[in-house]
Amino acid sequence: MSDIADAALAFAGVKRIEWADRAMPVLREIRGRFAESRPLDGLRIAACMHVTTETANLIRTLQAGGASVALAASNPLSTQDDTAAALVQEYGVEVFARSGIDRDGYYRHIHQALETRPDLVLDDGCDLVNILHTERLDLLGTVRAGCEETTTGVIRLHQMARAGALRFPMVAVNDTDTKHMFDNRYGTGQSTLDGIIRATNTLLAGKTIVIAGFGYCGRGLAERARGHGARVVITEIDAVKALDAALQGYLVLPMASAAPVGDIFITVTGNLQVIRAEHFAIMKDGAILANSGHFDVEIDVRGLAGLSVDVHRVRPMADEYVLADGRRLVLLAEGRLVNLAAAEGHPAAVMDMSFADQALTCAWLAASWQTLSPGVHNVPKEIDAEVARLKLASMSIGLDTLTGEQEEYLSSWQHGS
Repeated sequence: MSDIADAALAFAGVKRIEWADRAMPVLREIRGRFAESRPLDGLRIAACMHVTTETANLIRTLQAGGASVALAASNPLSTQDDTAAALVQEYGVEVFARSGIDRDGYYRHIHQALETRPDLVLDDGCDLVNILHTERLDLLGTVRAGCEETTTGVIRLHQMARAGALRFPMVAVNDTDTKHMFDNRYGTGQSTLDGIIRATNTLLAGKTIVIAGFGYCGRGLAERARGHGARVVITEIDAVKALDAALQGYLVLPMASAAPVGDIFITVTGNLQVIRAEHFAIMKDGAILANSGHFDVEIDVRGLAGLSVDVHRVRPMADEYVLADGRRLVLLAEGRLVNLAAAEGHPAAVMDMSFADQALTCAWLAASWQTLSPGVHNVPKEIDAEVARLKLASMSIGLDTLTGEQEEYLSSWQHGS
């Protein structure tokens, strides 16, 4: 039995899902293929993902392939209640998600999705897989395999695998080129700034924006922030990434040095307490704090509260923490994902590729799971290439092809210079 906020929102949700679908031609193509070939026929899938219009179109594609799907939210603030209603009322999906639900409700929903005894699992942050291995050991014999969507989740899965704890194969969909190169870079880059602008109505031009982390998400953010006319500072723990940032013209500083000069701080590391009490203590009055690194631990919200004498909401998704010396720090989206809580997440055109990877990987797992050992596996390169090819075709972009002579040259070691 689904648990959603308001079934009456279904009509509005359908309109939003259909709008997103217009920008997802690759997933539409795969949905059509799945409807004919039914690669997921009879399988039960439990997913813990952001309940958004783009996710809805992935779920529709899995259904077209013959699967039944139960969906729980991977973030309480990212759930679109009208999308959840549409999935239940119009598309026959079991959904356990309400916008803004508390921590206990969040985990209860994941348990409810798992009650369907899934054959395959889709995760976004490894919470569902973690619960399977800690609280629902009775279901481990049922689950054949799964997919993980995020950097943070893949890190956790590798830790589980190294500890010998991971009991079934998980595929790191996050690590495909068509996911991390585009979803993380272009999607996170645009949607994070969108969330900050919606939450604060702040002009980015002329501001100093401090970005913690220079992976694909950090690179995308830096590019777009610079395009808005901001001065960009990067903080990093990885020497190679820090060097890359410096050679691209960004100022690279430790957070202790960046804290006094930043106007806006954005964390995209996947780690905890990246910005903490020692940094809050030296920030400017009015500094804005935002996280786009999945969990609400990157900014030490408890530490910030401990330094504050007052907290009040100044705008939707913007809480002002007043420190003892009168300085005010503005925390967006309670430290959760600002791009999903204060905006609408990645544009559908970007999620088209990420969710095409998910759908094709699910079909591959349905046929191949018995050949995989427990642990973390990569998406087959053929799937990544197919998604890229379909995306290019949808954009009316063609490629050159090698001549026979060129293929022979590249495959031979006997040709001289």
